[in-house]
Amino acid sequence: MRRGACDFVQKPWDNERVLAAIRKQADSERRRQSELEIAATVQQKLFPRATRRLRTIDYAGQCVAARGVGGDYYDFLDLGPNTSHDSMGFVLADVSGKGVPAALLMANLQACFRTQAASGARRPAELLKAVHKHFYSSTGSDRFATLFFGSYDDRTRRLRYANCGHCAPVLLRAGGELIRLEATAPMLGAFQEWSCVEKEVGLDTGDTLVIYSDGVTEAANSAGDEFGEDRLVRMLRQGNALTTEELVRNIVTSVSTFSEASLVDDVTVVAIRGV
Repeated sequence: MRRGACDFVQKPWDNERVLAAIRKQADSERRRQSELEIAATVQQKLFPRATRRLRTIDYAGQCVAARGVGGDYYDFLDLGPNTSHDSMGFVLADVSGKGVPAALLMANLQACFRTQAASGARRPAELLKAVHKHFYSSTGSDRFATLFFGSYDDRTRRLRYANCGHCAPVLLRAGGELIRLEATAPMLGAFQEWSCVEKEVGLDTGDTLVIYSDGVTEAANSAGDEFGEDRLVRMLRQGNALTTEELVRNIVTSVSTFSEASLVDDVTVVAIRGV
């Protein structure tokens, strides 16, 4: 039982009791699978289902959970009445852990972001400070989230962002230059004291920014090789003629194919392209 057995049969052996124990566990597994399917459906509905059209960018995102439900989260946020109608928030987060516990924390983080965005927080540092305070107070010290958040202004074509310990998004300029948006702040929820530095980058016509979770680059095949950033960048360079929706779908499909459909971590990708 200490090693994970869920039942036992006493001597003398009785076939009917064995069959009853098997039926009990089979019924329990069916209920568990049904609950996971419901949870997966609910979680998928938490992701953005429609995008608001902006004048200067095209954008899309997709998340595939390794265990039906997971801790990755992405969102496209209207930033509230105190910001320009031409502003949009982009967030991609990876909550520690896997499965149902991570999914619950992901839902908590999503609710916090949407509440703060609706209240009209104007700058990434302001919004993230409020999100961190809530997330830290509602989780244990062993729970945290890496996260990238950017506020895009459709009039100026500028993205003001903060990277909270997340893997660096890659920005491919139309001319071929590659820029990594490295971390500017610690992860959320791990430490009570938290501070954030903002940075800013422009998105001109033909520039493509890909934000992703570590489930993309760390996906491994049967030989133990990882998908890696080089493959991601190569797909990005080869995807100039694709829409962002097609680019995101191609990356997710390639990661799944590379790992032989045996994902051990959630895979999430958001792409933004200047038009």
